[in-house]
Amino acid sequence: MITALYLAHLNPVTNAHVEIINELKNNADIVKIMPVVFKSGKTEINSKSFPFNFEIRKKMLTSVFGNSILVTDDYAFFAPFKKYMPPLLSPRSWELRKQILRGVQGNFFSYTGDKAEGYMLKIYRLKPRVGQRKTLSAASVKESLYDSALGRDSNWKNDVPESVGRIIEENWNIIMKFSGSEDKTTRILGMKFPKEGWSE
Repeated sequence: MITALYLAHLNPVTNAHVEIINELKNNADIVKIMPVVFKSGKTEINSKSFPFNFEIRKKMLTSVFGNSILVTDDYAFFAPFKKYMPPLLSPRSWELRKQILRGVQGNFFSYTGDKAEGYMLKIYRLKPRVGQRKTLSAASVKESLYDSALGRDSNWKNDVPESVGRIIEENWNIIMKFSGSEDKTTRILGMKFPKEGWSE
């Protein structure tokens, strides 16, 4: 039994994500998808960089793949997020590894399209396979969504599966909410964290 672990923002799910997940399905018996989640207590923290909550992203994934994949919130950071730093030395960062491997039996590997991220996954003994980074990024699709909300030309529907597009439209109020707002995130060692919850 081989499990593929895919840790990603998936905010939103794009055609590139679908391509990656299909590749993982061809190379593993189980594909465990973990959209990153930031929490303060039991409340998820969302921002311009992370607009859609876990449940909406899970709905996006299942709209495409049904029950052929496993979607969990095991890739969850709990405030204060600064306690995950520095990597390797922080006990909290090793707790995160345990969460990621929750329920995983037998052999496993993780996937990333980023070499630096692959290095970190290797340090945490998550057996990374580094693939080729896709041209289409969730960040660019997200910016296209915000452009559309602000009345600018946008072709975001071409970059997401049709079912995901419908879910985005059902939750368009979220895009409207964040489209004109400041991005309240901070980048630490190459990873974005919400400013809210960083040091509470």
